[in-house]
Amino acid sequence: MTPKFTAADIAMFTGLPPAVLAILDRAIVWRRFRAGEEIIDRQSESREVFFVVSGKVRVVLYSISGREITLDDIGPGGHFGELAALDGEPRSASVMAVDAAVLGCIGDDTFRKLATETPALALAVMRRLAAVVRTSSGRILDLSTLGANNRVHAEILRLARLGAKDAASAAISPIPVHSDLASRVSTTRETVARVMSDLSRQGILKREKNALMVLDVPRLAAIVEDVRGEP
Repeated sequence: MTPKFTAADIAMFTGLPPAVLAILDRAIVWRRFRAGEEIIDRQSESREVFFVVSGKVRVVLYSISGREITLDDIGPGGHFGELAALDGEPRSASVMAVDAAVLGCIGDDTFRKLATETPALALAVMRRLAAVVRTSSGRILDLSTLGANNRVHAEILRLARLGAKDAASAAISPIPVHSDLASRVSTTRETVARVMSDLSRQGILKREKNALMVLDVPRLAAIVEDVRGEP
């Protein structure tokens, strides 16, 4: 049985007036997905907006040959599906559950009405879309200017900064799967394995039981910045 959740459990709705939360409680449909289950199919005509309250989901595209390209991982507090709800176009990507996940979803009409009538919600949507644009711009730059090895360096650096322990070191947990890293930076698992092995020999990475330790974040950053030509 799906645990009992309310609109107040959704991060985007934090701080909304009780009257608005009451409307949302009547509108939200709560759904549970198994790990590996598809939530949204790219090019489908669905328009719901989904909010993650537990578990993790992955936004992906598939090449003609069937290779998976990861665009984003979204955990509790995140949401997805707003593009189709806003512009009425087909879905721009597929979404699958990485872990067992519980999601709340609302229809596009309700989402647009609330977004246009609730400034705090509209601002949250704009901030999310701005973040998507910034992330996409960075990925395009990396794909255009970095070789496969360097794209792996850049992705490990990004993950390290998310899990920073201090200015010099970081713990990435759970340990990233080679195929997931390869999907994110458009390369092969073999390339990822080779790069991580090289970084380990250089004393930058160390694999522990429950985490991938980045022992020298500044040195990894210097490797990435040197190739990008950043100061």
